[in-house]
Amino acid sequence: MAVHEEHFSDVDWYGEELADRSFVECTFTDCDLTEARSKGGSFDRCEFRGVRFNASVHEASSFTGCLFHRTSFFSAVLRGCKFTGSRFIESKLRPLTVEGGKWSYTSLRGADLRDLDLSHVSFEEADLADANLGKVRLVGADLTRATLRNAVLDDADLTAADLSGVDLAGLAWRRTKVDSMQALLIAEAQGVIVDDG
Repeated sequence: MAVHEEHFSDVDWYGEELADRSFVECTFTDCDLTEARSKGGSFDRCEFRGVRFNASVHEASSFTGCLFHRTSFFSAVLRGCKFTGSRFIESKLRPLTVEGGKWSYTSLRGADLRDLDLSHVSFEEADLADANLGKVRLVGADLTRATLRNAVLDDADLTAADLSGVDLAGLAWRRTKVDSMQALLIAEAQGVIVDDG
């Protein structure tokens, strides 16, 4: 049974098992979910403020339309999780283990994502403007129509990532690893005329 519109404040759920639990439009303030585990859990349109997800493990769990404000995911593990439509503001997201999942329409504006492996994650129409993606692996990721304006891409690996509909003009590609097809798209976005004849 789902919990609706509850406010949880300073709750200690250290190591708690949250399997199959469902929360709708709930607010979590200064709660401790360190080493908590969820499998198939559901959080719909919830707010997390000052919450600690440190070293927690979430598998096939859903966080849709949620707000994460000053929330810490230090050393957390996210396997096949869904964050569609969620927003991250001033949150700690590294180090973090992400294995697949859907982060479509998610706002990660200005987020520090350095060194993360986000391969094969769906970021369709996600907002990554001003995000630090230095040394991030986005191999095979879906970045369709994602916003990358002013994002740092130094030493990132975008091999085989889908960049369809992404505004590639004006981005800095310092030592960024791309495949040959992406290189053509980037060159054309910079105004280069590619003669493949």
